[in-house]
Amino acid sequence: MYPVSEAFLRAVKSNTRRYFWTGTIVTKSGTSYEFGAKEIVKGSGYITRQCCGSTEIELGTVYAAEMGITLLSDIDRYTLEDAQVTLVFHLVLADGSLEDVPMGIFEVSEANRLAKCLELKAYDFMLRFDRSFNGFETVGTAYDFIVLCCKMCKVEFANKRADIDAMPNGSVTLSAYTENDIETCRDVLFYVAQVLGGFFVINREGKLELKKYGKDSVMKVEQRHRFSSSFSDFIIRYTAVSSTNKRTQTAEYYAVDPDNGLTMNLGVNPLLQFGLEETREMLCRNILTDLSVIQYVPFDSDTIGNPALDLGDVLTFAGGQADEGQITCITSIQQKIGGRQSLKCVGKNPRLAQAKSRNDKNISGLLNQIEDNAKTGKIGIHTFTNASAYTIEQTRVKLISIQFASSEENHMQFFAQIVVDVAADPVERSAEASGTVVVPFPGGSSGSDTDGSDGTGEALDEGSSEKDMAGSAAGNASGDEDAGGVAAGDGESDAGSGNGSEVSVDVSLPVKWQEDGQAVCHVMFEFNDEEIVEHCPVETWHSGKHVLSLYYPIEKVVANYTNTFNVYLWMENGRGVVDVGDCIASVSGQAMAAEEAWDGKLEVEDYTERFAVGGGLAVNGFGESLSMQMKETVKRNFDVYFAEKPGIGAFCRPVEMEDV
Repeated sequence: MYPVSEAFLRAVKSNTRRYFWTGTIVTKSGTSYEFGAKEIVKGSGYITRQCCGSTEIELGTVYAAEMGITLLSDIDRYTLEDAQVTLVFHLVLADGSLEDVPMGIFEVSEANRLAKCLELKAYDFMLRFDRSFNGFETVGTAYDFIVLCCKMCKVEFANKRADIDAMPNGSVTLSAYTENDIETCRDVLFYVAQVLGGFFVINREGKLELKKYGKDSVMKVEQRHRFSSSFSDFIIRYTAVSSTNKRTQTAEYYAVDPDNGLTMNLGVNPLLQFGLEETREMLCRNILTDLSVIQYVPFDSDTIGNPALDLGDVLTFAGGQADEGQITCITSIQQKIGGRQSLKCVGKNPRLAQAKSRNDKNISGLLNQIEDNAKTGKIGIHTFTNASAYTIEQTRVKLISIQFASSEENHMQFFAQIVVDVAADPVERSAEASGTVVVPFPGGSSGSDTDGSDGTGEALDEGSSEKDMAGSAAGNASGDEDAGGVAAGDGESDAGSGNGSEVSVDVSLPVKWQEDGQAVCHVMFEFNDEEIVEHCPVETWHSGKHVLSLYYPIEKVVANYTNTFNVYLWMENGRGVVDVGDCIASVSGQAMAAEEAWDGKLEVEDYTERFAVGGGLAVNGFGESLSMQMKETVKRNFDVYFAEKPGIGAFCRPVEMEDV
């Protein structure tokens, strides 16, 4: 529920109330048009929002809100393409003051001109997420996936990282591989919302917001506030979830005891396809925990309306056929501008849980396998997009990691494009500046004769030494020029005006300054844990944003084996930042398998920041890599051992750390 004052709640429930609506239209060119109650055709305006379908509660929904209105306006309809419409509800309180409630921001999709009116239909920013999203292979938390979609579609995210990470599945690292049905960013949000046990909406400020079903009532709706109402005779309860495992082609079922309620069918969620069985069970049971709060009575009611109500708000109804001891939830709102408000909560009867619903997913239809690319000659592709930001410094950073397989021995091609924001270390420069300084020299002597017969003047020879410039040169009374220089003037002129001469001095001064340096970016390729030493690209950059394009042909790809291609970056004389979504990469080739084989190898990596050993040895970074191998015997058991021991070396004296 939008936060409003107690005075607002009292005024909106009163028998009589005074209110009005206003709005603003802003075109793409920046032109703004204001409109009020006089411009709105009575009964023409509405706002419709929903978070579920028409039959049952759903998880992961990403519905867009719709707004329609007819205005008495002469605005040119051709200028309203993608224009933004903002609506505000104003309520007059008991003391005569106004309290405003924003009703949302919408983008115009249709603008029709009538004789004297302008019909507008608009939707909120959820439609921006219909942008195409190529299949990618990456890992990250739920927040990382959400922020990546928001950045691509230019929509702000209302929730904080701490709020998402605090959710039961919020801090779990999720994986999405190429073999999925993700087509748009909206699909990605749908699957992420399922994992988090909620749904997405665009709030009144135009930001994407994740909401969950709750159990705390925000308002009681009395009988006198309802024009009509209908309530079901059952309570919606969920006691199980079902998720299809595409790899094993089975439907995994998790329930609580007693299992006598509805089952939430999650279908084939790409974010729930990979990982250990225990991890999948933990994710699904956390979703089931979020669903366990649902104890709603389905209803349908026309009310006098409270524009502060939002989707997911829990209500209680009193009077008439309503059961005041039960709660319900808003899954659909239709607000008439200047009229009544229609509220609805959908749900299925748990007593019919064993019956097959038309909304149940056909698992066999969702388990279509990728056809054999080797026979058809199609080129397969595995793509990668970074869901987290990386800082590139002196320590190697694994920026790209792509796993792929081929059904036959073949060769592949690796491509990547990375946007790096570089901050190069400043460089101090020094030089000597040489030049000539002109110094005014005072002229005229108090002992000069006024008639100038015996007067003297100082002569300056441009090529003379410093000693000559300090001495006096004889001059004649007529002011003749000396052969070695120019006379300052005759004695009569000196005594009369007091003018002097100019002295030029050659000087040389040291100068120091700082200028933008050049950062050196190193690239290292690694294929199946073997460093590729014959090709190591290097780029030299000044500060600013740069594009790093990479290519490498991958030869001798082993058939039916999981291959891993890694790219490492590190930088000298500066640092770089690769923001979320600024790294895209792909491995493509023929006969790429739909599913990769696992070779039984696990890798664990650990990194630490700069630290000091003792008092004199400083280490910029420390990386540790442990390899684990499993040996399976006839008895179906295995041994685990470390193939390598980590060690810290200093002054050519390695120190080994024993296993614990």
